[in-house]
Amino acid sequence: MTHDSQNRGQDNERDPLEDMLRQLFGGQAPDADEVRRAMENMGGAPGGMGGFDPSQMDPAMMQQAMAQFQSMMNAQASSDSGPVNWDLATQAARQAVAGSDPSVGTFARREVDDALRLAEMWLDGATATEQTGLIGKAWSRAEWVESTMDNWRRLTEPVATSISNAMSQAMQQQLPGQLPEGMDGMLGGLAPMLQNIGGQMFGMQLGSAIGALGKDVLTGSETGFPIAGHTLSMVPTNIEEFGDGLNVPDDQLRIYLALREVARLRLFLHSPWLERDLFAAIEQYAAGLRMDVEGIESAAASVDPMDPESMQQAFTGTSFIAEPDATQRAALEQLELLLALIEGWVDVVVTEAAAPLESAAALRETMNRRRASGGPAEHAFAALVGLELRPRRLRDAAAFWEEITRSQGKEYREDLWRHPERQPTAEDLDDPTGYAERRRATDASTDALDQELRRLLDGGFPDAPKEG
Repeated sequence: MTHDSQNRGQDNERDPLEDMLRQLFGGQAPDADEVRRAMENMGGAPGGMGGFDPSQMDPAMMQQAMAQFQSMMNAQASSDSGPVNWDLATQAARQAVAGSDPSVGTFARREVDDALRLAEMWLDGATATEQTGLIGKAWSRAEWVESTMDNWRRLTEPVATSISNAMSQAMQQQLPGQLPEGMDGMLGGLAPMLQNIGGQMFGMQLGSAIGALGKDVLTGSETGFPIAGHTLSMVPTNIEEFGDGLNVPDDQLRIYLALREVARLRLFLHSPWLERDLFAAIEQYAAGLRMDVEGIESAAASVDPMDPESMQQAFTGTSFIAEPDATQRAALEQLELLLALIEGWVDVVVTEAAAPLESAAALRETMNRRRASGGPAEHAFAALVGLELRPRRLRDAAAFWEEITRSQGKEYREDLWRHPERQPTAEDLDDPTGYAERRRATDASTDALDQELRRLLDGGFPDAPKEG
């Protein structure tokens, strides 16, 4: 132990420099000895650092020291160069599921595999879509987090980036006049630190929300998005806990959930444009994202810029997203419509395929209520990023697909999913019986226009004026 360390450790004396670092950096404070050595190398520190008093430090030297501090903080932080610390988000998500996440045993994996294989066979009679050809996965909660995190990033990054930037900018705007005397010239050095803190803070909140979903989600695609990619997956621990509140045999619940999982993956593979349009709607929404500037400034005004914990408390649990404008509302409406159409189709197809299950009707109602209302974790996620993953018109969409199946057949129904331009609108959900006739009229009008255009290009109009 060094002489300085002995002096600082005697009689539990407080270290002024360490106190200052904790005020500046909270739980991520650099090691005080490293800072002392850095300051000694700058030639600005007096000999015998045990008696160091930060309040007596020259402001110019403090500016230089802050640069050293920031460098050390950056070395500890994520290598991710974006405004949101996604490494920290992943850690927070994993921490949220830790402690209640037993590994999936061989028997549970076999049960999941059997259920998914059976679901593929039963769906062959209910839909004209092809089998997925995928191998099923039984995931623990942590495995679900790790396997879906890249797609959560893709789903939320446009929104998260806007929110993180707005938070850090608001905090920077509140700094003048709040810093201790003699430190006003350090604003430029504090700005990167606040950006880092903003990214870490939002990353932790987002990771905690995703981790909460990880303790609730039953299958990989339950959110309606292919959040697990093109992977058939189920989370046995969550399914077991969910089944504890139902008067349904475990095997029937597992098979029913497997039918829904396989049906969604079949649809996404059958219609590659669907995934593209879902994410495009999110990007369109995020592009026009506006922040509640007054709300952020009000929260930032209550922050002690030297106390990161006060920043965490001020910005946690509150949405600072302003009301969407007309363009954003259109994007959200399109997103909700697509999610409703997906879930409505899944509901109709699975209802037919699940006919052999005695509990099918009860499970259908239970899952539709769960899907339409969402749980606490889903609501927390929605409040954080402004995106609701639940379809508001699920029952209307199911009624639409039931009518199409009855009047036009399964082949017609599945063919609609091959053509983005033929997707039902909100008006079609209001009047499903008239969809096929409206579609034929639209197709006939389009064909006639195409024919006239071809005739024009081919010179097929005899009365057209001749050149020259």
